[in-house]
Amino acid sequence: MKAQFFIRAAVAALLAGPVMAHAAGPVIDVYKSAFCGCCGDWVKHLEKNGFTVRTHNVANPSDYREKHGIPNDLGSCHTGVVDGYAVEGHVPASDIKRLLAEKPKAKGLTAPGMPMGSPGMDGPRKDPYDVLLVDGNGRTRVFSHHN
Repeated sequence: MKAQFFIRAAVAALLAGPVMAHAAGPVIDVYKSAFCGCCGDWVKHLEKNGFTVRTHNVANPSDYREKHGIPNDLGSCHTGVVDGYAVEGHVPASDIKRLLAEKPKAKGLTAPGMPMGSPGMDGPRKDPYDVLLVDGNGRTRVFSHHN
């Protein structure tokens, strides 16, 4: 009788594992410099918004931007990769969640440069900025606007 209980409990635990892993939120790999404070602040923003973040300190984060098809003129200081999409720069978690829900045919999102007031770029002012969707040919369109 005890053996059946333990077997059932073990099977239930194994079946619950994938569900519990999924409940932790989307996993995003972030490629950044070890010396960049704003990148670390963006990672904290993602974690506060339900993402599981795997941080990779790399010598040249722009290599990952290029590898994932984001043009250099749309670059920033770090690149994230989630579910096959690139996320370049200080893109808000809400935009990433929308991207994952809508699943457009695209390379990913970018918040070019380092807009003041974007997640991780907190400071004395908040500048308006656009988050751009980058298609397979490197063309962009405004995905969201932030004031």
